[in-house]
Amino acid sequence: MLDDLADFCTGALAEHDCPSVSVAVAERGELVLAQAYGWADLAGRRPATPQTAYSLNSITKSLTAIGTCLAADAGLLDLDAPVPGPYARPGAKVGAKVGAEVRAGAGAEAADWPEPTVRQLLQHRGGLGGYYNFEHEGGPLIDPARYLTLLREPGSGFEYSNLGYQQVGRLLESVTGLPLPDYLRQRLFWPLGLIDLRLGVDYTGPGPRAERYTVDRRAYPLYRSGTPGASAGWGTASSLVLLAQRYAELLKPETLAAMHVGPPVNEHVAYGLGWNLSRGAGPVIHSHGGGGAGVASMLLAMPGLGLSVSVLCNSTDKSARDKIINHVMGELVPGYRPELIAPMTPEPVLRMALPEGHWSGTVTVPGGEVPLELRILADERIEVELPGAQRVTVSAAASPSWALRAAVPLQLPTDDAKLNSPAIVLELRRAEQGRQQDQQQGRRLEQRQEQRLVGVLRVYKAGDGEGWFGNYLTHPCELLLQSS
Repeated sequence: MLDDLADFCTGALAEHDCPSVSVAVAERGELVLAQAYGWADLAGRRPATPQTAYSLNSITKSLTAIGTCLAADAGLLDLDAPVPGPYARPGAKVGAKVGAEVRAGAGAEAADWPEPTVRQLLQHRGGLGGYYNFEHEGGPLIDPARYLTLLREPGSGFEYSNLGYQQVGRLLESVTGLPLPDYLRQRLFWPLGLIDLRLGVDYTGPGPRAERYTVDRRAYPLYRSGTPGASAGWGTASSLVLLAQRYAELLKPETLAAMHVGPPVNEHVAYGLGWNLSRGAGPVIHSHGGGGAGVASMLLAMPGLGLSVSVLCNSTDKSARDKIINHVMGELVPGYRPELIAPMTPEPVLRMALPEGHWSGTVTVPGGEVPLELRILADERIEVELPGAQRVTVSAAASPSWALRAAVPLQLPTDDAKLNSPAIVLELRRAEQGRQQDQQQGRRLEQRQEQRLVGVLRVYKAGDGEGWFGNYLTHPCELLLQSS
């Protein structure tokens, strides 16, 4: 099987303009295939080899989760204990053109939300928003602590968030007394004999590393991320497949079982402690992918078959990675389907049915608020206005989770967004709010209903076809209906 791997990988790299790929397969604890194709360094004409280490990005979450479970087995932490942090709660008030009164919004109920637990953060159910950030060429690094806002009650829903793993990484450093890279190296990588796995800004292992490239083959300089426990891993495909085979040796059976249990994310995938878990018909697959600035990686384990597979590429474009994964898994794993490893499937697009009207409110940003004006127009269009920018009119849609969802070519006027996040996505739903006003005389209480839209404004950059990969930051927002 896989006799055509060289031709297939070479063709996939050429088709999708990807510099290189490294592929490894392990079976029942032993490495049975390790091949690499293409260029680890285009300018230096250095070929990729099985000894070439690649940036892993989000596969790092699996490493951090295993390290967390090791610490739990050692009695250093409790998976169901809260993780302290300076968590903010959204929705304390809306301040744009709605009068001077303080209007208790989401913050009224959020004030009593507990801090998220270790388990919830590892399962992306800690209530934190989507987030990633990069520091390119010595620019400023955004402080992730500024974005530790609970957007929902911990445990109540799934939102993929690097912030949760940043918090768990900091907890590991506190309870072990070691920097996270040292802890994982000493307690996980070295005991398994996997000396080329590392966490860090640059690769410090025994062999060469692959340069990282944009979709149009520009080499990235070294960059930092503010969430190393989520994304700072490096390693070879060979070491990853052996890790997937052997890490169970280090854990208590009950802790290992806990890693592979989690609430569903969609019809085909649940998320446990650092692993995507296939659901329903088909083979049992534990997986995690990674993507971002010059990285497209994937690690898959099929415990029932005693198999593990890793595919690592050094391009932001995931197309070659995905094509090679589907080929390898289709050959080796009966009943494999791509949806068994895809937690981040897009929601169905629905018709936006909000009535025409003018809404006004604020976006909560680190250190303050930014006014936001929204006009819902006819024909599923909206008009959006932010300070210092012209109004923009775009089409809007809805989804099962949101009454309104729209990408808008406006930049949020904050220092963080101006670094490398030139556009926004609005995701809003309707909420009815009861408000009590003390009339003082006889302490009579008056109830009044106000129409609200609540949700998030996310800033982002669409890929790296121009410049470098951008930052992705989530901000809570709340709007009140002004006129209809």
